[in-house]
Amino acid sequence: MRGLARAAVAAALWLALAAGPALAVQPDEVLDDPALEARARALSAELRCLVCQNQSIDDSNAELARDLRVLVRERLVAGDTDAEVIDYVVARYGEFVLLKPPFSARNALLWASPALLLLAGGGYAFINMRRRARRRSPALSPEEEARLEAILNERD
Repeated sequence: MRGLARAAVAAALWLALAAGPALAVQPDEVLDDPALEARARALSAELRCLVCQNQSIDDSNAELARDLRVLVRERLVAGDTDAEVIDYVVARYGEFVLLKPPFSARNALLWASPALLLLAGGGYAFINMRRRARRRSPALSPEEEARLEAILNERD
């Protein structure tokens, strides 16, 4: 009986924690039209909470995220397409509001920077290893080679 009670408490705790992000959208925000609400949820999942920064506005409980969710729903009710809603929010808050910003000429360096840093680091390591190898094994002059040969022959 005691094990069953622990399992029930653990299950209740797990359900409470798993349902946390779903509680961000308040009941007064939900649209009556299920199709519009589904579109609103899909759009909200693409937009970054400007307060939390690593959460979508759909998952965030921040007041600004709530305002953005309401704004998205207002634009959808007004008849905007999904692209128009995204364009409106981006025009107002910048590309940073997008969780997955599109590749463009403006942000090409940002997208390419990991590869460029990896190449620069690899090039630096390669050059540094070659320099160290040269320092460790200096070439012998002909006189030194002859002397080394003489020393080695004396031992045999």
